[in-house]
Amino acid sequence: MSSLKIANGVARHPLYRFKEPINLEINTGEQIAVVGRNASGKSVLIDTLIGRYPLLQNEVEYNFDGETNTVYDNVKYITFRDSYGDSEYLYYQQRFNSQDAEITPIVKSLLPSTNNRQFAEEIYEIFDIQSFVEKNIVSLSSGELRKFQLAKALLNEPSFLIIDNPFIGLDLPTKNLLVELLETLIQRFKIQIILVLSNQKEMPPFVTHVIEVENMICKAKIPLKAYVGEKNDVSNNQLSDEVIAEILNLPYKKQSFDSEQIVKLNNVSIKYENSFVLRNIECEIRRGEKWSLMGNNGSGKSTLLSLICADNPQSYACNISLFGNKRGSGESIWDIKKRIGYVSPEMHRAFLKHVPTIEIIASGLKDTIGLYQKLKKEDLEISEWWLGVFGIEHLKDRIFTSLSSGEQRLVLLARAFVKDPELVILDEPFHGLDPCNQNLAKEIIEVFCQRKDKTMIMVTHNKEELPSCITNHLFLKKD
Repeated sequence: MSSLKIANGVARHPLYRFKEPINLEINTGEQIAVVGRNASGKSVLIDTLIGRYPLLQNEVEYNFDGETNTVYDNVKYITFRDSYGDSEYLYYQQRFNSQDAEITPIVKSLLPSTNNRQFAEEIYEIFDIQSFVEKNIVSLSSGELRKFQLAKALLNEPSFLIIDNPFIGLDLPTKNLLVELLETLIQRFKIQIILVLSNQKEMPPFVTHVIEVENMICKAKIPLKAYVGEKNDVSNNQLSDEVIAEILNLPYKKQSFDSEQIVKLNNVSIKYENSFVLRNIECEIRRGEKWSLMGNNGSGKSTLLSLICADNPQSYACNISLFGNKRGSGESIWDIKKRIGYVSPEMHRAFLKHVPTIEIIASGLKDTIGLYQKLKKEDLEISEWWLGVFGIEHLKDRIFTSLSSGEQRLVLLARAFVKDPELVILDEPFHGLDPCNQNLAKEIIEVFCQRKDKTMIMVTHNKEELPSCITNHLFLKKD
């Protein structure tokens, strides 16, 4: 018996219309993975399935095994775009400003209640919700926020759970626990799962069928084994020799490399209320070194980076030196930021603005969240050049929020490199990228790091994502 069906589906709005009519049937008990490259149309398909984009003739048919047959009651959809809630007053650094963070809701006030106490306790235990249930929502780490979103959706006990890139931001233990939990939900509660995946390597074993979306065409549903048998590994070396040479030969700006020391943390501790986020951190990063920063969710990685990027006001109370200058010795945050290129999940959320893509990249030259100055000719040229390096020059005039999540991440990566920074900080840079774009971004990072005196810090939960140029490692443990 089918639980969801579309027959010759054509969206009313041309912008959300597939190149061919959608014919799709999901039967009871099937667990689905929707796969495809960035910007292939995966999210548009899901929005069509849940009725966000009405169809011209035949509407989506649902047959939920519940008290009601409405999408609202039976389908919960977690998108890639993590959100701290509906509060419009949130701003980029608010997570690290304790007084401002306190005006945001706490986690437990946002979690729905349920009559199934045993199920709720299991959810709380699996995701370790108790460890951050009293925190303000804006204070959560990227991984904690993902756990919160999953728990919130699951506590509603939906018939269908749709998750866009479910494993983004999760450390390996939590990722494995999530797979086990979803398997439990399938077996015990007969829930159906639809996962939207950019990387087929993340395909969990409970998936039974795959729907591939390619170039705004929804292909026929096929068994998992048939799909895996058709795929080949994505090749490396996507950059041409010409582009590699252009990156290596970019003109160096006049900079005063007056210190071999880029970052020095002397017994640094950060505390919010009664909890330490960082405790007694000692680290020295020297010019030209390439560091990996790893640790489980909530271990303080993003907080540590906020100190280096001058986004955390507590840095003035710590013994920290950046580029040879002790914090609080007279330098402004803009003196620091002009030397750093940065991308992170928090920055991605802050940049969800309805402005042209070229302005997002050019804002990296001004160190602002948004562009407030008229572009000079040379600024426009270098911004367009980096668009070309990442293979997204065709997105130049597109509104940023109209892009797919993967395209947005490529744009923000280009923004991090556009000013040829001394220090590049990449916090989970490959979030949401398909294997082809991930390999491209990794290759660009490798080439850029061959330039003289370039220093890098990269955060990831996956060692396989680390480029070969890494020279040093720092692993944070949750306090």
